[in-house]
This record gives sequence, structure tokens and C-alpha cells, in this order.
Amino acid sequence: MAELRELAVSAGGEVAGEIFQRRQRPEPATLIGSGKVAELKGAVAAVAPDLVIFDHELTPSQQRNLERELEVRIVDRTQLILDIFARHARTREGQLQVELAQLEYLLPRLTGRGVEMSQLGGGIGTRGPGETQLETDRRKIYRRIRHVKEQLENVRRIRGQQRQRRESVPVAVVALVGYTNAGKSTLFNALTQAGVLESPRMFATLDPTLRHLKLPSKREVLLSDTVGFIRNLPHTLVSAFRATLEEVQRATLLLHVADVTSPTAAEQQAQVDEVLRELEVRDKPRLYVMNKVDLLPELKRESLIDGSNIVHVSATKEIGMAKLLHRIDELIEQDPVRQVRLYVPQSEGKALATLDAKAVIMSREYCDGYVELEVQAPASVVRRLKSFLSK
Repeated sequence: MAELRELAVSAGGEVAGEIFQRRQRPEPATLIGSGKVAELKGAVAAVAPDLVIFDHELTPSQQRNLERELEVRIVDRTQLILDIFARHARTREGQLQVELAQLEYLLPRLTGRGVEMSQLGGGIGTRGPGETQLETDRRKIYRRIRHVKEQLENVRRIRGQQRQRRESVPVAVVALVGYTNAGKSTLFNALTQAGVLESPRMFATLDPTLRHLKLPSKREVLLSDTVGFIRNLPHTLVSAFRATLEEVQRATLLLHVADVTSPTAAEQQAQVDEVLRELEVRDKPRLYVMNKVDLLPELKRESLIDGSNIVHVSATKEIGMAKLLHRIDELIEQDPVRQVRLYVPQSEGKALATLDAKAVIMSREYCDGYVELEVQAPASVVRRLKSFLSK
């Protein structure tokens, strides 16, 4: 319920009250029991809210029945999440992805609206304008869905071309994944100084951002910030955001960012696992980044132990960043680091500048117009300078 409250606030709402019900099975007509509907009707009459939000997906008939009973607009969890996504989409691609998910959500919910549009009984001459309107609406939505899908396919093609150009150079992609509001964008900024929006609101990041990140070995990787996951993430959104989530599918390493202070951290991790399974990337190498350690009591913080695939950090206070970069460096296999000895003429200023920028120099000695260097450098850099390798 705390999560639903946060979702409502992220959508710009103000919570006026909450009502719970435990049932063995949902009521087919209204999801909740008749007694609870009566209780909710009284609460609506007393508070006069603009809408009532259900933390559960409602069938079209349940939504209609509840609206008829309560005489107030009803929104389910899926609709609420779609609304937040619509508010936060900044790029054209993000807006198209949200629109596609909204249209696919709306389509089955058109059925039955004809009754309210004065559809009459069966028979010749009794067909009211309602059903005609319904069919018109349906055709318009199908047409719009086709148009949006075509535009998204263009986006996907362009993204694929950009990715091919990137992949022609040996640069690994590291993708940040995790539950919404785990601090992925704050961590992204702490590592890359990118200045992307950081917000305590849920789903502040919808549009993927890629930035170069230099590792301690002087290798460069691309770091990708992605949309946050949430329990019961609407399937329409997972499929609509396929182009965005392809960055996760193509990544060499996943940084699974988790809020170490969350009382439901284990459940949140399980939900992220579920989405990764749906994307068929659950077996990718993964480093767990336990974020927000600065919010823990000092004794608890001191008892935390990093493991081979787990690092504790605070993105806000930039605690543990060096340790995290070293672990990423160890886990990235592309463009492996080699230790070599080079003899570079002092006149080869460009080669020496390349080594200073892209290699870790262990030792450097000057003799007879040459510079003798012991370096640790990515294999791609060693290949470029192979003419200077010690025989």
C-alpha cells in the first residue's frame, strides 16, 4: 500500500484515505465483496474524491460496475502506472512507447460503452448510434496502433544501426537495472557526471541514456540508464518498451541496483528477476549494487560485507564508487588488459600521448632517444602500437 501511495503521489494525486479487503477469491463482478462496495460508497460520499484507485488490475466489466455503483471515476494499478509513464516521457520515442501501451490497454475496455451510448435492442431499425460509435472508435484505435508501431519500428531500426556502429568498436555495454526509485539515475550521475534527472518520484527515468565511463584500467565502457521495474509491471509496457530494453538485452554486464534500506528489498529483487526472465537476460553476468548505505545506522553499515558479485555503495554521498569501478573492471572481458613492454621513439609524440590517455604506465625510462615503458593497456591499444613492442 505504501508503494501504491507513492505511485499516486508520483501521478500528482493526494491520498484522501485507504480501504483494505482480504478475500479468498475476487468477486467476478466488482473484485471486492458487496459489503466492501457499500463501505467504499459511504467513504466516497463523505470525502468526495476525484477518483478511486485499485491496487489490482480490473477487468473492463469490473471497472464499469464499480463506476456505476460508486458514481466516481475508477482507475486500476495498470492505468495509474501508464499515467505516470505518460507524464514522464520526454523523448518522441518514450511518448510513442507510452501511447502504444495506453492504446492496447484501452482497446478491450471499449466493449460495453455502446450501452451508455444509447444502443437499443436487437432487430431491424433498432440499432442505436452507440455501437456505430464503438466500431468507429475501435477502427481509429487499430489505425493509430499500426501507425505508432511503424514509427517505433523506425526508432528500433535507427537504434540498431547506432548499436552496429558501436559494436564495430570493442566497447562493452554495462546496463543499470533495478526496482523503480532504487537510485539508478543518481548512481549513473555519480559514475559519469551526466546530470540526468534524479528524482525521488517513481519512474522519473523512462528514456534510456548512454554515457562513456572510464574504468581504472583506462578501458572505456558504455553505461546505460534504463527504466525502473515494479511488481506487476503491465505486460503492455514491457512489450512497448522493447526498443528501450534492448540495451539491457545487448549489455555485457548488468548492474542490479537495490535499495538496501527498503523493508521489501528481497521482494523487489525477485520482481526485477522476473522482468529480466521475461527479457531472457537473467543468465547474464550481474553485479548487485546495494545502494543508499548512508541511510543505515552506523553499526549496521559497518557490518556489511562486499562479496564477489555484491558491492555496497551510496550514490548520493559517493561512497564505494572506486570499489564499484574496480569490480566492473574485473568483470568486463571485452578488450582484455595486457601488460607489455614498449620502446617508443621520443619523436612519436602521438603514440606517447595515446599511452598516457589510454594505458596505466607502470614504469618509464628515457635512453638514446627512446622511451622504454612497462604498461597495462587494453588489447585494442596494444594492437595499434604493436610496432613499438619489445622484441
